[in-house]
Amino acid sequence: MIPSTFPPKEEIARLTARALLEIKAVHFNAETPFTLASGLPSPTYIDCRKLISYPRIRSTLMDFLAVTVMREAGFEAFDNIAGGETAGIPFAALVAERLALPMTYVRKKPKGYGRNARIEGAMTEGQRVLLVEDLTTDGGSKLSFVDAIRETGATCGHTAVIFYYGIFPDTEAKLGAHGVKLHHLCTWWDVLTEARSQGVFDDKTLTEVESFLRAPRAWQDARKA
Repeated sequence: MIPSTFPPKEEIARLTARALLEIKAVHFNAETPFTLASGLPSPTYIDCRKLISYPRIRSTLMDFLAVTVMREAGFEAFDNIAGGETAGIPFAALVAERLALPMTYVRKKPKGYGRNARIEGAMTEGQRVLLVEDLTTDGGSKLSFVDAIRETGATCGHTAVIFYYGIFPDTEAKLGAHGVKLHHLCTWWDVLTEARSQGVFDDKTLTEVESFLRAPRAWQDARKA
């Protein structure tokens, strides 16, 4: 069923943050920071993959993502929904179901045998493709997926994610320079606000997390091994 009537964007952000906290997808640890894929330290970590195991929350957030895309990009803006390997695949399938559109997925690199393809499923020249992922940090990983989509002759001018870090100021500009607009449900700021409202973490931890969010590069530089 195609969703149509939902809360305003601010309430969607709050409810998404609440859901992520409820399933313990949000992790804060100021004393022993997490190591990100970049090798840099962070007092925050989020695991959106956990959402696939919670049907009620999963369904609600996918409704939110579908309606966000329709509100911001248009009701008839896309012909194909593509998921990025691997975390984006289930969410792309769920959004495609809601929008009654074909679904495909994009490999991080060619599989190395057979057709050596990066696109799995049927994607054709001229199709307008929405790239769906679980989250984005600085937007860099999205560009390779977008380029693979465009190599088929399709277009890709939009990407939609559940979670956007929202702390690196050049992210949307980087995507925009590549001709891609970002759509998202919530950011670290929404999660921090909701965490404070619920008293999920102690004040010392939340203060340190806020320090990181306000100046992430400086926070990381001060704690590099």
